[in-house]
Amino acid sequence: MTDGTSPASSRATRRGVGFDDAGTSRGRRRVVLLVAVFVLIAAGVVAAAVSGVFAGGGGANRSSGNGSATALASVTRQSLSTRTQFNATLGYAGSYTVLGQVPGTATWLPKIGTVIGNGQVLFRVDQAPVVLLYGSTPAYRTLAEGATAADVTGADVAQLNHDLVALGYVDTDDVGPAWDEFNWATRTGVEKLQDHLGVNQTGRLGLGEVVFLPTAARVTTLQAELGGPATGPVLTASSTVRTVSLALEADLKAEVKAGDQVTITLPDGSSTPGRVASVGTVATVAAETGSGGGGSESGPTVPVKIRLLHPHAAGSLDQALVEVAITDRTVSNVLAVDVTALLARSSGGYAVEVITGDGTHHLVSVTPGVFDDTAGLVQVSGSGLAAGQRVVVPGND
Repeated sequence: MTDGTSPASSRATRRGVGFDDAGTSRGRRRVVLLVAVFVLIAAGVVAAAVSGVFAGGGGANRSSGNGSATALASVTRQSLSTRTQFNATLGYAGSYTVLGQVPGTATWLPKIGTVIGNGQVLFRVDQAPVVLLYGSTPAYRTLAEGATAADVTGADVAQLNHDLVALGYVDTDDVGPAWDEFNWATRTGVEKLQDHLGVNQTGRLGLGEVVFLPTAARVTTLQAELGGPATGPVLTASSTVRTVSLALEADLKAEVKAGDQVTITLPDGSSTPGRVASVGTVATVAAETGSGGGGSESGPTVPVKIRLLHPHAAGSLDQALVEVAITDRTVSNVLAVDVTALLARSSGGYAVEVITGDGTHHLVSVTPGVFDDTAGLVQVSGSGLAAGQRVVVPGND
C-alpha cells in the first residue's frame, strides 16, 4: 500500500471509539493485536534488509542473522471472521409494572427473585389472592358469562380461555373456535381455578382479581409494603428470558443486524454463544454526569438485544457487565496464515517467506484480507501460495 497505511489499521480506525466506563476503545483488543503484528512486520523487514534472512537453509526453529529466533507455521485453508468488541449488560428481558386494582391491605408479597407462573398467586389483598394469567391485554373489567366480542374486542376473554386450556381446566373443543366468548366452559374453568386457589367458586373474575402479563414474572422490586395499601404499583417484574443489552453507537447500526453471531464473555472469564435478536431503529442520547457534577451527554446510540443460545451458562447473574464480540464478517474456504507471517515489503505491499521441501526460502507476494483477531490469522491470496506450505514466523528467543 503506497500510503503506508495497513488494511488492518484503517479498519481499526473506522471502528471508532467505544463507550465503556473507563473511556477505553471498545476495539482495544483488535488495536493492540494489530499494533503488535505490524511491529513484528517492521522488525522482519529490517532483519531481511540487514542480515539476509531469506537466504540459507531452515528448519522448524532457527535464528536469523541478527539473532532473532524464528519458527515455521502452515498455510491453511479455512473460514475466518472479523469481530468487534462491545461492553454490555447481562440481565432478563422485559420490564413489567404490576398494579393493584382492589382496595385493601397488602397481606402477602413475594420475595425479590421469585418466579411466578401462569395461574399462580402474585400477591394477596386482605388475604384474597391476585392471580397471574398470561396475556398482552391488561385486565380492565369484570370477566363473566356474556362478555363477548359484541361488547368489546374480546381479547381479554380469548387470552383467559387460552390460559384455562393451558392450565387443564378447560378442553379446547369446548371453547374453540369462539375463543373470545365467555361461555359455560369458561365459567366452569374459572370455577376450577378458584377451587384450586381456595376461594369461593363464583365462576367470574372481578376487576383486580387477576393480572395479565405476557410471560412468567420474575419479581425484581417491591413498591408496596406489607400492611400498606394494595392499590397502585405493587411490584415490578421481568420475564425469565436471559438477554444481553448493549447501547450501539448509531453510526455503527448498519454493521450489526438481527441474526449476527456473537460470543459473550462472562465476568468469570468463561464464554458462551449468542445471537443478535433485535437492533433498535430509534437513536437516543443518554445524559451522563461528569466528575465535576455537571451534566454531559454521550453520542446517540440504538439499543441492541442479544439472545443467549445456552441460557443456563449465565447462571443467576443479573445486571452483570459482560463483553460481547459480534461477528460482522465471515469468509469461507480461504487461505490463511499466522498474522506474524506477514512481511511489509519496502517496495510496497506484503509477502510471506515460504520454505520449500529442500529448505529453500523465497518470498511470495500476498494480498491480506480478513483479519481474524480471535484465531490470530489473516486471509491471504497470491500466486504460488497453497495450503500446506510452510512459512516463517517469529519464534521464541
